[in-house]
Amino acid sequence: MSKIMSQETQKFFDNLCAKYPEYNQVDPKSYENENIKRGLRNADGTGVLAGVTRIGTAQGYYVEDGVRRDMEGRLIYRGYDIRDLVAGSVEDDRFGFEETIYLLLCGVLPDSNQLSVLNSVINEMCALPAKFTEDMILRAPSRDIMNKLARAVLALYSYDDNPDDITLSNMINQSFSLIARSPMIVAHAYAAKRHYFDKESLVLHFPKDNLSLAENFLYTLRQDGKYTPEEARLLDICLVLHAEHGGGNNSTFSCRTVTSSHTDTYSAIAAAIGSLKGPKHGGANIKVMQMFEGIKEGVKKWDDDDEISAFLEKIVLKKVCDRSGLIYGMGHAVYTLSDPRSILLKKYAKDLAPRHGKLEEFQLLESVERLAPAAFAKIKGNTKTISANVDMYSGLVYEMLGIPPELYTPIFAVARMVGWCAHRIEEALYGGRIIRPGYRALSPQKAYSPLEDR
Repeated sequence: MSKIMSQETQKFFDNLCAKYPEYNQVDPKSYENENIKRGLRNADGTGVLAGVTRIGTAQGYYVEDGVRRDMEGRLIYRGYDIRDLVAGSVEDDRFGFEETIYLLLCGVLPDSNQLSVLNSVINEMCALPAKFTEDMILRAPSRDIMNKLARAVLALYSYDDNPDDITLSNMINQSFSLIARSPMIVAHAYAAKRHYFDKESLVLHFPKDNLSLAENFLYTLRQDGKYTPEEARLLDICLVLHAEHGGGNNSTFSCRTVTSSHTDTYSAIAAAIGSLKGPKHGGANIKVMQMFEGIKEGVKKWDDDDEISAFLEKIVLKKVCDRSGLIYGMGHAVYTLSDPRSILLKKYAKDLAPRHGKLEEFQLLESVERLAPAAFAKIKGNTKTISANVDMYSGLVYEMLGIPPELYTPIFAVARMVGWCAHRIEEALYGGRIIRPGYRALSPQKAYSPLEDR
């Protein structure tokens, strides 16, 4: 929207905003009706069942005798524990994201030949269409890479000869294309942002053959094209951890909801990207680092639990940081005692921190994780079990990988593209009905009045 606005137009909008609550405000008590599941969650925090899936699930509690019980978190991809998938690739000294792509999209783990063919297919498909970078990225650069990714995904519709076909073969083809191309879109979108908004030189790299997606992303992202094997391996693990999280998370459910109308793949995936961009979802990893900077400035003694606790209480009281009252990186809709992704990322962050001069920062994050539940309990009287989520340590890991904050959430999207596509196909083939929940109307019936009588 143009920054130039006439006084008359500004006054019009100011009046609209001033009057809006009078006619539109919804009383929070309206949601107390027992049949309204706000956030599609039950009163005990469990999710309202909206479907079934064979793709993945996040487990953070169980129900026994009608009572919700806390448990250590588990993340399952097609029946396999995420910890086993990560351990398998680490022990074999190979990249695991491509194996994860095959598993989530196809339903089974690939053998060595299938994995080799998959790698070739991705290498073949990762290049963007001719002139796509010039026409769709450089001509309309964006400060926000998630915004550019969503727009680029929608633009790919125009480069598809058969975009609206929802047969399995076509959706599989579209899915592999989006998974392969999204890292290149993000890398080129960041190069454009760096050039047009940060006034740096424009350097574009195009993907190389025989590199993993993690390697190609680092190669195309960095101006000198250099990366270490350790960096590529760790980024690969991050991609595996973010690839899927069940059908109920906000972005995946958005994808499934849009898919249920039988629209095209590009529209469904763009909707998911828009959801992930939000600070209550994927955008929280940036919020953690912004909050962390506030803590580092506001706490003088990083090893003083009392001072850290006092600052965390100020955060909950909405007195400092972004004044949202949220301690970003803490708590999750499903996980209670632990988030398995956070545990794995914390392990790698701990290993990296001393080598990157970040040990004190890591220890401060650990203290925030340890002390935050008590701060919530003291200020809010909250007895709910909360633990660190995936965002608590992912930002620090990315920082130590030399990845700029603008790319934290886009990397999440590059990884989650796999889960979205898998759920997109499952919903299109087997969902059956359009997703259409109900809303109770609050406005009373009114008689229409002629314009001259108002």
